Amino acid sequence: MFDRRVAVVTGAGSGIGRALTVALTALGARVAASDVNAAGLAETVALTGAHGYEVDVSDRDAVYAHAEAVRTDLGPASFVINNAGVALKGTVSEMTDEDLRWVLDTNFWGVVHGTRAFLPQLTATRGHLTNISSVFGLIGVPTQSAYNAAKFAVRGFTEAIRQELHPQVGVTCVHPGGIRTNIARNGRTSNPAEADDFARALDRVARTTPDQAAATIINGIRRNRPRVLIGADAHAIDRLARLLGPAYQPLTRRLFR
Repeated sequence: MFDRRVAVVTGAGSGIGRALTVALTALGARVAASDVNAAGLAETVALTGAHGYEVDVSDRDAVYAHAEAVRTDLGPASFVINNAGVALKGTVSEMTDEDLRWVLDTNFWGVVHGTRAFLPQLTATRGHLTNISSVFGLIGVPTQSAYNAAKFAVRGFTEAIRQELHPQVGVTCVHPGGIRTNIARNGRTSNPAEADDFARALDRVARTTPDQAAATIINGIRRNRPRVLIGADAHAIDRLARLLGPAYQPLTRRLFR
């Protein structure tokens, strides 16, 4: 399925993106790996032999230029995985407008730019689009309103376009639970004194490795799954939201306090 076909992975400098690049390369794909972090991207390229592109997914023009560069360098993309993301901890009253825009520009608009820029290529190859949401695209969580907004938006956007693109292009929305990545350590908090505590708290609940997450995502692509949940925690949260509806909110309020 992947052998000699072109796969695009954003946020490939670490975490799930790097693990996806490793796995897809091993399956014979020609991977266009991108990240805004040049040092992390260079490590991924050295590890995998992937083609590296330094790209800020929040920059629409840069993403469209990236799509053209991939077509020129490797040929039209058959697989696009919009994975790049950032984290922010802060209440609505604490966060700044700039913080909110930073999260939405990367986590939502980055997905939109990646989808629209590569869509003509995916249509031509009858390929597959994968957008990474989160378990926070299934439930709302205190101090995560910006991240929730972006990830709920990714979910709605992806579920809608799956219907629009059927059957020419497969589309999958991914909801990872706690993954052992550095997203929290590389993120922002409205109170810098809480940054380390925030990262340690996420580390404690992260049970799934990036390699495990990548394997689950690739399996979902193979099966053209509309939704992929990663980790036992993601499955539990999905059931919680389905069973309780808004009644889950007192539980998350106490948990995240």
